[in-house]
Amino acid sequence: MLERLSLRLRILLFFAALGLGAIGAMVVGGWLVLARSDVPGLLDAMVQAGLLGGFLILFLVTGIWYLFDMNVARAINRLANAIRTRAHNDVGDDIRDERVHARYLGDLAPAASEITKTLAATRSALAESVARETSRLSSEKARLEKLLADVPVAVLLCTADYQLVFYNGQAVTILEAGGAPGLDRNLLDYLREGPVRHAYQRLSTLDDPEAASDLICATTGSGRLLQGRMRVLRRTDHNRRPGFVLTLRDVTADMATHAAREGLLAELFDRVRRPAANLQTVIGVVSEDAEMAQVPEMTEAMLAEVHLLTSAITELSQRYDEGRLDWRQQTEIRARDMLDGISAQFDAQKLTLATEGPDLMLSCDGFEMALLFRWLGVRLAQEGYGDAFTLRLAEEDGPGAILDLIWQGKALHVGEFDTWLAEPIDSDVPDLTPRAVLNAHATEAWTETLDDGRRAVRLPIPKARRATRRPAPIEREVVYDFELLSKERNAGVLESRLEDLTYVVFDTETTGLTPSSDEIVQIAGVRIVNGRRVRREVFDTLVDPQRSIPPVSTEVHGITEDMVKGAPTIAEAGKRFHAFARGAVLIAHNAPFDMEFLRRHEKSMNARFDHPVLDTVLLSAVVYGQLEQHSLDALTARLGITIPEEARHTAIGDTVATADAFLKLIPMLRARGLETFGDVLSEVRRHGRLLKDLNTEV
Repeated sequence: MLERLSLRLRILLFFAALGLGAIGAMVVGGWLVLARSDVPGLLDAMVQAGLLGGFLILFLVTGIWYLFDMNVARAINRLANAIRTRAHNDVGDDIRDERVHARYLGDLAPAASEITKTLAATRSALAESVARETSRLSSEKARLEKLLADVPVAVLLCTADYQLVFYNGQAVTILEAGGAPGLDRNLLDYLREGPVRHAYQRLSTLDDPEAASDLICATTGSGRLLQGRMRVLRRTDHNRRPGFVLTLRDVTADMATHAAREGLLAELFDRVRRPAANLQTVIGVVSEDAEMAQVPEMTEAMLAEVHLLTSAITELSQRYDEGRLDWRQQTEIRARDMLDGISAQFDAQKLTLATEGPDLMLSCDGFEMALLFRWLGVRLAQEGYGDAFTLRLAEEDGPGAILDLIWQGKALHVGEFDTWLAEPIDSDVPDLTPRAVLNAHATEAWTETLDDGRRAVRLPIPKARRATRRPAPIEREVVYDFELLSKERNAGVLESRLEDLTYVVFDTETTGLTPSSDEIVQIAGVRIVNGRRVRREVFDTLVDPQRSIPPVSTEVHGITEDMVKGAPTIAEAGKRFHAFARGAVLIAHNAPFDMEFLRRHEKSMNARFDHPVLDTVLLSAVVYGQLEQHSLDALTARLGITIPEEARHTAIGDTVATADAFLKLIPMLRARGLETFGDVLSEVRRHGRLLKDLNTEV
């Protein structure tokens, strides 16, 4: 029983017992004296002496207890907290302040200082040794992450319960319509579950790690169609269902293109079938009766059907040509690079080529274009048209450009050029003809005599644009934690270890300090999964408070009214934050303040913040005692966390600092025997006079 009491409380009880014992001894002594003495009036004198002595004893014991508490008990507590902080966290500074308060503890404070210094030196040496041994592995890990990040398809690794363990940058692009994916989130929050569940059930019953299943599924948010392939991981524990790898590719555009092409073909047959049948009927009648050919109505009917058939074929052919570029997507290539490649091809054939033209981005297959112009230059040289050429690129009035291969000499007739287009470009690739290249690019080529008398073969490029400064590349990273594959998920929140829970640490900036009337102007949050902060999973948004922001508040957080113009309202931002925090324990520093702002707007958000909540103010009180300062600055200073000045009093800066502080408090809570969320909650509720407990439903 006494072991569960704090040191200061035990010392208080010791002095209380000492004082009561002294008073009790004095009372017993007085009673014995009175029992053996016959002196009249001695009772009143003894009572007065007893009262005076009792007050003096209480005064003396209380004074000694106060001095002992201030200079011994509190000093021991501060020294113990400092040692525990450095034992469980990488805090390297000396316990100088604690030594000042522990000056009456003799050699204990210097000994503790030496222990912490030795611990810090040992930890530093161990860290250097580990860093040297793992540098090669870290380098290889970084290369592997980079390769996986640039894979052109979405790659996801999930547990048997469909919880995300790994995802790459493409997965964020594909799934973000349903909310950005995150570690330990459920895949079925982003994909319609039917095809995914059926594929997993088929593969898991096979018990064959080499088996794979192709599937078509759709996202829950936007309904985008995805083509995927699932493969189940090799089973390592027969008592546990295996996880699976799922690769996804967005085929929404492909399906739309395919549907458009099928629609065009169906329309082609429908519009050609009727006039063709009518023509067949008219021709059959005329062939059976020659005199019918002289009937004007019959001739007019035949001409009308021919005109209708010709118009339909012309229109549909034009639409087919316009859609060919959509059916075969071309990559963009810089014109300078392609012209340089064509020049290299001409140099290899001992031909002269000069290039000119603006810096454009062309939608074409640069390799095929280089082969086409090399073939054309060689063919012209072989037929004696010339061996010195100019390749000129010019912008068209519309979205395209035109390439002219120009030479000085005799003209190339169109008929002869058309026969060339059926020849193979390269003997190694007999099926690749100039006509095939032109068809693939939805274009044509023809010969022409220019205004200056030179000859040219002209080839339009349907899609081209001016080259501009390349935008900053999208930073794509893989996010993973493979330990989640073996994580037990059967325990409820109260029975779960602190390290096994998923947390969202958040902070808000507001127009003032009155939750009932002020409004939020910024919300930020970070996720903690499996005992670590996931660097890429961050929520940070400004919020339009739909009211003025007082200058005194702007001085604190730096957010002005101009900055929040166009930002989402609390209804929209709060709903997005609620989705970000789905299934997590919420953590904040002085949580009642932030939670009251959010809960006041639950109706407009159409969401309810019924998450379990932890407050780092109360956790600090559990670890360091209620008499210490528990502000965010004081807590981070004790834990060796530095908040950059520019990040202080910003939602994201304070959120990151709070998250790092919480992670450093976990081992210190565990050292006090607080292993589960329920243990911590019970201990926190003892400090209810600091802040109210928000876990009414836990």
